Amino acid sequence: MIPSSTYRLQLSPEQDFAAARELVGYLDALGVGALYCSPILQASPGSMHGYDVVDPTRANDQLGGETGRRDLVAALRAAGLGVLVDIVPNHMGVAVPEANPSWWSLLREGADSPYASWYDADLTRPLLIPVLGSPEDVEALTLSDDRTELRYYEHRYPVAPGTSDAGTAQEVHERQHYRLVHWRRGNAELTYRRFFDVSDLAAVRVDDPAVFDATHAEVLRWFHGERDVFCGLRIDHPDGLTAPGAYLRRLRAALDSGEHAERAWLLVEKILGADEALPLSWPVDGTTGYEALREIQGLFVDPRGEALIDAVAAQHTGVRESLSITEHAAKRLVTDQILVAEVKRIAALVPGSGDGGDDPSKVQDAVAELLGAYPVYRSYLPEGRDALDRAVDTAATARPELAEILRTIHAAMTSEPDGHLTRRVEQTSGMVTAKGVEDTTFYRWNRFVALNEVGGAPDRFGVSPVEFHAKAAAREAATPATMTTLSTHDTKRSEDVRARLAVLSELTAEWGAFLRTAASRHPLPSPSLELLAWQSVLGAWPLTEQRLAGYLTKASKEAKLVTAHVDAVPEVDEAIAAWPGQVLGDAEAVAEIEAFVAQIDAHGRSNALGQKLLQLAGPGVPDVYEGTECFEYSLVDPDNRRPVDFDQRRRLLERLDGGWVPAFDAADADEVAAGKLAVVSAALRLRRFRPELFTGYAPLPASGVAADHAIAFARGGPGGRERLVAVATRLPVGLRAAGGWRDTALPLPGGADDWTDVITGRPVDGAAPALDAVLDRYPVALLVRPA
Repeated sequence: MIPSSTYRLQLSPEQDFAAARELVGYLDALGVGALYCSPILQASPGSMHGYDVVDPTRANDQLGGETGRRDLVAALRAAGLGVLVDIVPNHMGVAVPEANPSWWSLLREGADSPYASWYDADLTRPLLIPVLGSPEDVEALTLSDDRTELRYYEHRYPVAPGTSDAGTAQEVHERQHYRLVHWRRGNAELTYRRFFDVSDLAAVRVDDPAVFDATHAEVLRWFHGERDVFCGLRIDHPDGLTAPGAYLRRLRAALDSGEHAERAWLLVEKILGADEALPLSWPVDGTTGYEALREIQGLFVDPRGEALIDAVAAQHTGVRESLSITEHAAKRLVTDQILVAEVKRIAALVPGSGDGGDDPSKVQDAVAELLGAYPVYRSYLPEGRDALDRAVDTAATARPELAEILRTIHAAMTSEPDGHLTRRVEQTSGMVTAKGVEDTTFYRWNRFVALNEVGGAPDRFGVSPVEFHAKAAAREAATPATMTTLSTHDTKRSEDVRARLAVLSELTAEWGAFLRTAASRHPLPSPSLELLAWQSVLGAWPLTEQRLAGYLTKASKEAKLVTAHVDAVPEVDEAIAAWPGQVLGDAEAVAEIEAFVAQIDAHGRSNALGQKLLQLAGPGVPDVYEGTECFEYSLVDPDNRRPVDFDQRRRLLERLDGGWVPAFDAADADEVAAGKLAVVSAALRLRRFRPELFTGYAPLPASGVAADHAIAFARGGPGGRERLVAVATRLPVGLRAAGGWRDTALPLPGGADDWTDVITGRPVDGAAPALDAVLDRYPVALLVRPA
C-alpha cells in the first residue's frame, strides 16, 4: 500500500506511542496519508532516537511497548491512515550490555554463545571494549558480590562461567572473552565492526539468513498481521550492510509472501550522488528523498551569485580551496585517525600483503587513498564498477607510487565481486564518505552553507529549471513511489533555514558587508567557523544562546580544525561557548542581525513555500518532517528534535478550515505560520482525496518578461489536458528589482479557464492568466480544474 504522503514523527520516551496516538486526529485533518515512525523496536535505556536497538524481538517498552503500539495502530486504522516504520538492520546498541541480551551472551560465552554469528566480530581473540577513561583505569574494575559481573563505575559486564572462582577483579578480567580498554584504542584496534566511529553501535551480520530471520521476525509479524495499516519499511543505512542487494531481495521476498499479499512499500536511506541512480537489482521503491531535496532547493539559488559568494568567502578566510581538495583531506583524516582499524583490516586482505611482499604501511596507505577517492558512497559490484574504476584511477594519478598496489586491489575486487576484500572496501568507503563529507567537509567548506546538505552538491551552485524538470520527469517515470523530502532528522538545517539562506545568493554584496561588520565585532577562533556561524545566525534567527552555543560547539568539533570531539582544545571550546552570549548580549549586534533578517525574511518565506509546494505536488511520495508544516527554523540535531507545538498547529488548522486565508505579508506570528500550513494542508488533502491528479508530469513554461522567475508543472491527465498545475516563484529579489511580473502569464493546459487555486479557494480567470493576479496573495498557487 503506497500512501499519498507521510508525516515523520520522532518517537522517544517524551513522545511515545500514546502521544503519537493523540496526534492521529490532527494528522488526519492535515491530509497526511501515513505516519512515518522513527525506530520502534527495543532501544537502549533512555534513547531519544531509537537507532540503538538492543532487542529486535519486541516493541520498545520506553514508548509504551506492544500494547501502546497496537493502540496506535488501531487509531491509525480508524482514521484510514497507514504507518511506515523505520528499521535499523546494520547495527545494534551495545553501550549498556545488560540491556542487550544477544551482546551480553556474546560477552559471557564468546564463540560458544548462540549469538556468536550475530555480530561482525573477530572471535578468535578477545573483543576490545573501548570504555576505560585511561589505561590505568583497569585498576578501577570491581566484582559484584556474587562474582558474576565485572563493574566499571556504572558499567556492568558478564563474567564467563567458571572464571571467577579465584583472583582479583583484574585477574578475572584477563580470563574473559573481552577486554575493557582505553577508549582511544577503539579507532585503531577495535575487533568488531561498528557504525561509523560509534563504538557503542556494533554491526550485525544480517547477510546470514539465520540472523536475518531472528532479527526481522517481530517486524514481519507486525507487517503481515496489520497489512491494512502497515505500508512497509524504511531501511536505515543500507550502505553499511555486507551485501545490500542480497539483503533487500531477501526482505522483499519476506514482505511480499502470502497468498493474498500486496507489494509492500520498501524504501532505503540511500544517499545518491547528483548523477547517481539506485542499483537496478535492488527491489525497492526508492530512497528517502535526499536527491529530490537537492533538486528542489537548488531552484531557489541564483547561479549568478556564485562568483561573489566565492569572493566573500575567500576574502574572509584568506583561502580559496576547491571542494574536492577539502573533501580529500577530510576523508584522509577519517582513514588515518578515525577508521584506522577498518583500514588495517582491509589491507590485511589485499593479495600479497601478508607474505613478505609490500610494506604493510604502504598497503594501508593505498587502501586509504582508494577509500578517499570514491566518487560516491560505495559501489555494489558487479554493479557500479565505474565508481571503483574512477576511484582507482584518481588514487593512482594522485599517488603513482601506490599504483601497483591499487591495480592489485582492483583486480582482486573485480574478479571476486562477492569476495571478502570487495565487501570490506565497499562497506568502509561509505563510512569514509559519510564521516569525511557530511560530518567534516560540510562544516569546513562554508562558502554557502545552504548547499551543505546530506545528498547535496555544494560545488554545484543551484539547479536550473531544465535540470529540475528532467529529474522530476525521470522520477515519475522510473520511481513514482520513491519518497521525497526537504527536512529530516539528519539534515544539517531545516528546509526553511535553507530557503532563507538561499536569498543570500541574490544579495551577495549585502551579505558580504554584513559579514565584515559582524565578524570584526565578534570574532571566533576560526574564519571558517565564522562563515558558518553568521550564516547559521541569519538562517535560524531568532535563536537562544543555548541553541546557538550547542550548535557551534558541535559544528566546531565536527570540522576538526581548531578543536575536535576526541582532542578538544579547552581555550577554543570556551571561546566558542561564550560567543553566543557575547553576540546576543550586544544590543547593536542584535539590531543589525534583526535588520538583515527583516531584509531577507519575506523572500526566504517565498522560497520556502515554493520549494514545499513543488515537493508536495511533484512526483514521488512527499514526507513532511514533524513541525515543518509551519515555518520551522532548526539546525542540526538535537536542535531539530525540539518539541513541536502541536496545539498551535491544531488551532491554526481549525481557523483555516473556517475560511480564514492568512496574509503572506502578515506581521502576526500565527498568521505567518498559518501561511505555510495553508499550502501544506491544501496539497496533502488533494493528494489524499484526489490521487488521480498526481500522475504524469509535464513542464509548464510561463511567457513574458519575468518568465524565468516562475517554475510550474502540470499533472493529472494526458499531455495538454492535465487537471493540476503547481506554480511557484523563484529568485524573488531579482523579480522585485525588475519590476515584478508585469506582462508574465501562465498558459494553462487545454486552454481551459475553469481553474481554482485550492490554497486560497479563488477561481482563476482566463486560459493564460497573468501571474501578478494568480500570485498576488501567495508566491505559490495550486490550480485544479474539474474532470
